[in-house]
Amino acid sequence: MKILRALVKKEILQIVRDPSSIVISFVLPLISIFIYMYGINLDFVTVNVGIKNDDNSPEIAQLANSFGHSKYINSEISDDMNDLTQKLIRSKIKGMVVIPNDFSTKLEQKQSADLMVIADGAEVNTATHLQNYILQISNQWLASSKYAQLMSPQIVNPQIRTWYNQDSNGYYFILPGSIAITMTLIGILLTALVVAREWERGTMESLLSSNVTRMHIVLGKYIPYFILGMLSMIFNLILCIGVFRVPFHGSYLVLTFVSSLFLFASMGIGLLISTVLKNQFFASQISIGIGFLPALLLSGFVFPIGSMPEILQYITRILPPRYFITFIESEFMAGTVPSIAIKSSLFLLILGVLLFWAVYKNTDMRLSND
Repeated sequence: MKILRALVKKEILQIVRDPSSIVISFVLPLISIFIYMYGINLDFVTVNVGIKNDDNSPEIAQLANSFGHSKYINSEISDDMNDLTQKLIRSKIKGMVVIPNDFSTKLEQKQSADLMVIADGAEVNTATHLQNYILQISNQWLASSKYAQLMSPQIVNPQIRTWYNQDSNGYYFILPGSIAITMTLIGILLTALVVAREWERGTMESLLSSNVTRMHIVLGKYIPYFILGMLSMIFNLILCIGVFRVPFHGSYLVLTFVSSLFLFASMGIGLLISTVLKNQFFASQISIGIGFLPALLLSGFVFPIGSMPEILQYITRILPPRYFITFIESEFMAGTVPSIAIKSSLFLLILGVLLFWAVYKNTDMRLSND
């Protein structure tokens, strides 16, 4: 028992002295629970919708305004169809409702009145929610309006138009988004181990004793994994487009350029973790907690960002996968949208350069005393 007590005491002291054990036991679960509690919402989705009302009737104006009274819809009324279309292309809104100029006339004549609903098919679940919300709100308005006596399942007839994904095939946006997750794995998880591995195996001592500079070491870590990541991206594109027949409407050149910037930024996160921690196990756990999980759950790939609390929506603005997933889904579904491509490129370029500088400054060229 004396030997056992000594061993237990030794391990407890080791745990206390090793901050990685505390981080893995308490900080990472805290991050995971925080994400699952506030970042994932399976109850309802709040959708940004543009409303265009071509009917001058006061009753129909109430219908247009009633869309903004729902907790499920953030509505924006506009008379400019081109403006709403551009916002839909840039994903500022996820759908449009167009009330035709003869809507009230048909109701007064006891005829079926069509309500045109345009949904962004790049997110199948959101498009389905939007259609259900519009039907529910229009029926509620009808029940409280002067046309209530006309209420029947067919009197208000939403005409659904799905843009960019007419077949409502979920794989058309899941597969492109999976490319971003794959490149995150390569960019963050794999590179988070490379420098730490050198220190743990003692090969860093051999490197430091040779005639290499800090820039040599940094570029020697960036270049191989950058090539690996781009080859993986090409392989995924071949699978998505050639094998699974996912429609691609964008530019391969633009896609390659923005993908390279995303990989450059992701590698910076992984290498910064690796250079600072110098421990493979600790680096892998940290990279999962701050890299992979946010990329999977907070980027808009699985759960819509609009359904998250406002503070988390602001946090997602600093996550590289959010910009890349938005870009690659629009590239596949709608083609190259200059505003999305430029915004994503600038953010990823600035972040990548800052992270490269941080990796360079934190690359230790001296052997530690321990």
